Amino acid sequence: MTPTMIQASSYASDIDGLILLVGVLVGFWFLAAEGMFFWLIWKFRARPGEKSQYLIGKEKHVKRWITIPHALVLVCDVFIIIGSVRVWYNVKQHLPDADSTIRVIGQQWAWTFQHPGPDNELDTADDIFSVDELHVEVEKTYHFRLEARDVLHSFSVPVFRIKQDAIPGRAITGWFRPTVTGEYDIQCAEICGIGHGVMAARIHIEDANQHAAWISSSSAATTP
Repeated sequence: MTPTMIQASSYASDIDGLILLVGVLVGFWFLAAEGMFFWLIWKFRARPGEKSQYLIGKEKHVKRWITIPHALVLVCDVFIIIGSVRVWYNVKQHLPDADSTIRVIGQQWAWTFQHPGPDNELDTADDIFSVDELHVEVEKTYHFRLEARDVLHSFSVPVFRIKQDAIPGRAITGWFRPTVTGEYDIQCAEICGIGHGVMAARIHIEDANQHAAWISSSSAATTP
């Protein structure tokens, strides 16, 4: 399975499902419209001895070819809107209780991650700082506080299906719940200067024992 197909967060499948829904509905109506377009070209092509018919567009038998498909498209739009609102609320509006909180800081051209230490409290003396490496535990719910030190950045974790802009002067809270272990890409999805292309990081999703070992070793390394 390619990295772009991996669903590594609790809401990744919901986002993929919404994209698939939009793609199927839009694709169906695109093919239907193109099929009708070429059928009309063929049906009403120039023929010897046949006089063309002048239509003003108000005839009932003509208007129904617009009004009926239009109504059906609106019905499809309702399904898309309902699905979009549901996913948006789950990802952006609903904030479940967190097992842990991290801080994500974007700057030209690196990501700095502030992890809670053994006390699992952010902004205390045992916090762990890392550059371009984020360590989280699988099946734990995380809140992240996203900040930018200089220009606009965008915190993107493709396997989570998450992308959130980081805006200077603001702290934006979001969440994720990893569902599979492994090491995956973190990207900046906002052109942020000449070094934008090298602003990449990695997220390490670990099981409970691996994550506890990383916290222990990292805390020991930072203890004076």
